Amino acid sequence: EVQLVESGGGLVQPGGSLRLSCAASGFTFSNYAMNWRRQAPGKGPEWVSTIDSIGGSTWYAPSVKGRFTISRDNAKNTLYLQMNSLKPEDTAVYYCAKGTSFSDRGQGTQVTVSS
Repeated sequence: EVQLVESGGGLVQPGGSLRLSCAASGFTFSNYAMNWRRQAPGKGPEWVSTIDSIGGSTWYAPSVKGRFTISRDNAKNTLYLQMNSLKPEDTAVYYCAKGTSFSDRGQGTQVTVSS
């Protein structure tokens, strides 16, 4: 059974930073690309970033490029999202998901950017 558990969310002031983690189990983590998506209140899911299975290639939504960094540690079966220069519009529930879809995802972690 695929299990994905996000952590690291919280309340941060504009301009601040957070690092999200996603602990994966129930599948061979190193065989799959992984992605982060977010969902703001009243809106549909928005793709944020994807990383390939070995961490050699990454892709970002224009809205976060240059501010967010996706990474992974295959030895620890863990995915990360370093978020810098956070803006109020980054406020959302952030999900990690297996592969390039949104089907297998965690329960999400809330990120709130507010002064």
